[in-house]
Amino acid sequence: MGVQVCHVDRGGEVTYHGPGQIVAYLIVDVRPLGGPVAYVRTLEDVLIHTLRDFGLEARRGDSLTGVWVGHEKIAAIGVKISRGITTHGFALNVNPDLSYFQHIVPCGMKGMAVTSMERLLGAPISPDEVALRLVHHFGLLFRRSMEAGQGVPLRQAQGRLCTHIWSAAGVCRHPPQADALA
Repeated sequence: MGVQVCHVDRGGEVTYHGPGQIVAYLIVDVRPLGGPVAYVRTLEDVLIHTLRDFGLEARRGDSLTGVWVGHEKIAAIGVKISRGITTHGFALNVNPDLSYFQHIVPCGMKGMAVTSMERLLGAPISPDEVALRLVHHFGLLFRRSMEAGQGVPLRQAQGRLCTHIWSAAGVCRHPPQADALA
């Protein structure tokens, strides 16, 4: 299938990242935000508010991390926190090829259905529009001023182009270059 398997050090078990998803790996100091649980719940709220902007009624899972529409998962969250600083983040399914999820047990949950914004809305949707709404809600819910980063695209890494980087003033204090939403 041409899929590369990568072992990572974050929570959430197995997931898929590919074209058609918005994958945001945030570097944030969670200590001033109320700690790890408050941080993850606020990430869920960012996703829920973003999906609502597109007419989708999303919710948290019952004692499960991530975001759901009906009984289908639309966004996965997996973070690692070391010395109060996060790595990894979330993946929102905008318009991916959902067949890739048939080859894994997403988030370690057998029988879980995965969906996308495009499938639920029945129409094409622009990942750029979704990304802008995500950044908007991230700024609002984390009470930060968001600015587009310089030099976009940022880097070429193993054939994947990082096309968006946002600076969130005051989100992360140490290390200083870690103030980014990508």
